[in-house]
Parts: sequence; C-alpha cells; structure tokens
Amino acid sequence: MDDRSFVAGQSFILEAKKYWTSTLYPELKAEYRRRAAKVGGEPDTVEGVRALIEDTTLYRYFAWLERRLQRFKYSGRYGLVPYHRERRDELLAPLAAHGTDPNLDLDPDLEMPRYYNTVDIHQHPGGVWSDDFAGFVYERGARSTTPLIAGDHRDLHQRFTDRITEGQAPKRVLDMGCGFGKSTRPFYESFPDAEIEAIDLSGPCVALGAHDAQQAQASNTRFRQMNSYETDYEDQSFDLVTSTMLIHELPPAEIERTFSEAYRLLESGGRMAHLDFYTLPDAFSQFIHYGHGRRNNEPFMQPWAEMDVTGVLESIGFRNVEIASFAEAEGVDLADSQAWRFPWTVVAAEK
Repeated sequence: MDDRSFVAGQSFILEAKKYWTSTLYPELKAEYRRRAAKVGGEPDTVEGVRALIEDTTLYRYFAWLERRLQRFKYSGRYGLVPYHRERRDELLAPLAAHGTDPNLDLDPDLEMPRYYNTVDIHQHPGGVWSDDFAGFVYERGARSTTPLIAGDHRDLHQRFTDRITEGQAPKRVLDMGCGFGKSTRPFYESFPDAEIEAIDLSGPCVALGAHDAQQAQASNTRFRQMNSYETDYEDQSFDLVTSTMLIHELPPAEIERTFSEAYRLLESGGRMAHLDFYTLPDAFSQFIHYGHGRRNNEPFMQPWAEMDVTGVLESIGFRNVEIASFAEAEGVDLADSQAWRFPWTVVAAEK
C-alpha cells in the first residue's frame, strides 16, 4: 500500500466520521425528541430510550456506520494495521537503541490480565499489546479518536495538565495507563524539574513513549511496562497520580484497585486526577454512550458510568472529591453542542 492511498483512505474515513458526528447524530436526537413528544415526554431510563428509537432505520444506520467506520479505520484495505505492518522494520529501527535505555523498563514476563488480552479494544486487531509495532498504530489511531478535533489530541492533554496543576508544580508524578506517552508529554514539557513515571501494560506503547521522550530530551521521565493496580513503588512515592482514558477500560473491581493503589502511592495531601468519560446528563446520552462502548469493543464503559465514584473514593479514604465536565477543545460549550462528543470528565480527589 502506498502512502498516498493510505492517507486518502484514512481521510475519507475521518470525513465519514465527521458526518456521523455532526449530521447523523443531531438528526437522530431530533427524531428521538419527536417520538418522545408523541408519548408525553422523554423517558428517564435507557430502556425507555431504546424502546423509542432502537428499531428505527436512522438509529440502525447510525450504529452500523459507527461500527464499520472503526473497523475500516484499523482493518480495512487502507487500515492502520496493514499499513504499519508493511513498514514494521522501518518503524522499529529507531527504537532498537532503547534496549539499554535507563528510562525504559520493559517486562516481557508481565502477565496480561484476562480483561485486557481477550478483547480487541477499539477494534484494534490483537489489541495495543500483541504486535511490536502496535504503539505506532495506536498513535496514528489517536489522531482521529475525537473527529471534531482530529490531530489535536495534544492540546486536549495540555489543557488537562494545566487544569490539574494550576497554582502548583508537582515534584513526583505518576501517569497511569500512559499509552504511547500522549498524556505524559505535557508533564515533562511543563515540569522539567519533576520526576515523572509513566506506566502501561503495553510494551510497544511504552517503548514508543520512551523514544519520543528521549527525542525531546526529557531525562526526567521513565516509561515502564506495569499494571496500574499492581505497581512496585513504595508508599507515598508521588504528590500527583493521574491518567487519561484509562479508567473506562477497566472492569469495576480493577477500577477500585487502581484507585486504592493511587491512594497508597500518594503522599499526605497529594492529589489524584483522571480524565475520562463519565458525566452523562440524561437517558438519551447514556443510551448512545453505552452503544458506543459495545460498538467500539469497550465493554466496561457502562459499568464505569454507573459506578458511585464519590462513594468508592470516599470509602478508600479520599477527600475533596471533584467530578466535573471537561470540554474537549477550547471554546466548546458542551450544553449547546449539537454534535456527538465524548462525555469528558475530570475525576479528582485528595489524600
């Protein structure tokens, strides 16, 4: 596959996703409201929403297109996986030098949790862990995860970093579920004097993250292949523990274990902050989001969204729990937005 054909194919998929986001979704919501008005008002349960629109042609097309576009993005003729597989040796060559890099710690014997290696999350064939070039696939795929800000995910992470560090400069930071380092970069760029640890289950992802950090001369940052709820750090090792888009990919029990591990690792007065998908204001939002989780192979979105997060965090010992919506881009008013958007939410608490 030549580069031009690949770029054209991916660009077409992105434009189709924008159509799905900005045209199909508003029309589906309008149709839902028309139907709700005929029965006396909008239902307050997901089952009530499903009864109104699940069997409509519009919803079936909406759901079908979302599922297929994600499949084509990764596995189709111009998909991310076949394109990067063809260029595997070329992509991996710059990473070869990291075998003795002190800022990269790979664990080839790390046992992958069953929830992690039995589902091709995001419809990424083999997941983000099984192929040595998977970090590159994940990085390229992340550029169009949020269609309306495609290519600008770095800004999203920078604004999150700015928000949770406002008025303070963390000294020791742990970035859980760091992936290929997109969430870690704002920390090592903004706080070059801090000690930063970034961990993820995916060896290919942390290898790419370490390479990018080395290119940025971020000697204060170490990438390690490690489970977020089973780390080897000592108690009270950090003053800030964070993650981005990690929590919704964990089963409920592992979510609670991750929160408990964060509590153990934080010093007294330290802060935990996660950017994830949580706040869903009504039953229609819940119905669409839960369907997205199924279609995108993310089975734990629904139980996470239904979790009593404040109660869980307070039972662990956290205080000053904050759960607040977060706009995916500067100037976006979530209340007025007609297009489909992720329910970005900051979940923060103090020890």
